Amino acid sequence: MLTITSRPPDQDAHTVAVLAFDGMAPFELGVVVEVFGLHRPELGDLPWYRLLVCAERPGRDLRVVGGFSVKAEHGLDALAAADTVIVPGVADTGGQVPPAVVAALRAAHARGARLVSICSGAFALAATGLLDGQRATTHWRYAPLLAERYPRVRVDPDVLYVDNGRVLTSAGSAAGIDLCLYLVRRDHGATVANTVARRFVVPTHREGGQAQYIEAAVRPVAEEDDGIARSMAWALDRLAGPLTVPALARAARMSERSYLRHFTRRNGTSPIRWVIAQRIAASLPLLEAADGTVEEVAAAVGFDSPATYRHHFARAMRTTPTAYRRAFACRAA
Repeated sequence: MLTITSRPPDQDAHTVAVLAFDGMAPFELGVVVEVFGLHRPELGDLPWYRLLVCAERPGRDLRVVGGFSVKAEHGLDALAAADTVIVPGVADTGGQVPPAVVAALRAAHARGARLVSICSGAFALAATGLLDGQRATTHWRYAPLLAERYPRVRVDPDVLYVDNGRVLTSAGSAAGIDLCLYLVRRDHGATVANTVARRFVVPTHREGGQAQYIEAAVRPVAEEDDGIARSMAWALDRLAGPLTVPALARAARMSERSYLRHFTRRNGTSPIRWVIAQRIAASLPLLEAADGTVEEVAAAVGFDSPATYRHHFARAMRTTPTAYRRAFACRAA
């Protein structure tokens, strides 16, 4: 049996409460603990989050998928009083969410808290009625059932996560990482979020139906002489200049044909699409700093024109550079 002990570094810090329950998957709980509960000396004196692991009946053993159990210290009163509440995937998508959990989620929202779901946790948020008329997502496997059970929710199975302001939903379990990093970006800016992402060593881009549309620049890590990783590190140091497949292949000491094949197999995307994603990611701290025009930001990260930058930014971020700056510049201070 594993006891989850919350570490309260600062009673005035932003409190994140995660719901633990019988039959839960440990990965999603672990993601939340890793992002919001881990000590982060790499961030210096930046105040971090205060994480509380909560359960309907605190202090009792909760069985976890995989054959072990956990014990949460805090109850639903702490969850209702938190600043951000995260609900991992529910144990039974066809079952009913406990009324006490629904009441606590509604109480938290009424107080102004931010509600977040990972994977099938969207069923718990939908049960509160707070997703009625809103766009939401969940794992593609559960999307039809979510739409059937809660017809007033506009279910979108083709994104990694959806931000409705104070109610956010994410797709499958790994998309919980993306959404948690997005919350860090909302709270602390892109530079801090990318620092957390580097510690996760997460990929910069994922292809597929539930495609990631928030990119994070993470320098590849390789102990051996890896040509692909070497070319990626080389490119990240030269984003402002021209980057072509022939130049990347030369940096990797490979033929163009071999480079294209190995790069795509390793990263799930083409070299040029990867470069575009890194340039978008590199532009985020510049937009948040509120120094320079959008045109100057575009040139600084290597786009040949502001129009090209705006096009790719809109495809990746689902917003414009100007709108992103309005939303995030004040949080980067």
